[in-house]
Amino acid sequence: MAPSAISPSEQEALPINPKPSLPKGTNEVPKKQKTPLEMISQGVSLPSIPTHPNFATHRQWQLEHLAIAFRVFARKGYTEGMSGHISVRDPEFPHTFWTNPLGRHFGLLKASDMILVDYEGKAVGGNLSRPANAAGFLIHSAVHKARPDVTAACHTHSPAGKAWSTFARPLEMLNQDVTYFYGDAQAVYKDFGGVVFTAEEGERLAAALGPKGKGMILRNHGLLTVGSTVDEAAYLYTLMERSCEVQLMVEAAAANGVQKVYVPEESARYTFEMSSDPEALYWEFQPDLEYEEHMSGGAHKQ
Repeated sequence: MAPSAISPSEQEALPINPKPSLPKGTNEVPKKQKTPLEMISQGVSLPSIPTHPNFATHRQWQLEHLAIAFRVFARKGYTEGMSGHISVRDPEFPHTFWTNPLGRHFGLLKASDMILVDYEGKAVGGNLSRPANAAGFLIHSAVHKARPDVTAACHTHSPAGKAWSTFARPLEMLNQDVTYFYGDAQAVYKDFGGVVFTAEEGERLAAALGPKGKGMILRNHGLLTVGSTVDEAAYLYTLMERSCEVQLMVEAAAANGVQKVYVPEESARYTFEMSSDPEALYWEFQPDLEYEEHMSGGAHKQ
């Protein structure tokens, strides 16, 4: 709530936060703790996630990043026929979300191709020349309903994700990168009933993700990631897919008697806390986004 929106009487009722206590014998004010983005930036920090003056510019920015994310996924080989979808919540109408049209290659998608769908599955805006993916709608609508903090969600049938999903096991803390999915940030959906064509299946899937989940392995199916921006969700997807690939390589070596050495619990938790916040994860995707934007020649903006 903005300060101007608080009445004088309400201000008097607000609790007073005591000043932080200082060590005895010092008059110094404790230093502000650095954010993960400030920690990784040597010198001047990378800027925060962009803000926008109105819903229209925010929406266009989201749609352009959505199109780029699909093109990144195409370049990395995550396409499989008509399968796969990314959604992003509309900034003005949060009970609706934008997603890709059915049957169009990820590598060709533009901002103007996207469809706006409401929670009931009705297309209410955007490009209506093609339908959305029915299974994708049920998955994404359930996730967006269950998690108001989730702006974007990604799901495809990428190769390593499909391979590792057959074990219905979480990724192990084998290296620094996979610790971004430490603890409750990772979930496993252990049921599989075929293509998701019922609302109940979508709701069970969203429940399995939990209130803190960032990535989930769907048994015999693939991967799902979420984020506060398209960029965060897309980066986490690329990271989870690569982590599945690495896990499979490690499993092959371990089957031949090579001993696994895990990241210590405390180190995994620390790395997660220092690396896995929305701003840092937004920036993790920017190298891929900038490269794809250059290679597309701006075609994604049309």
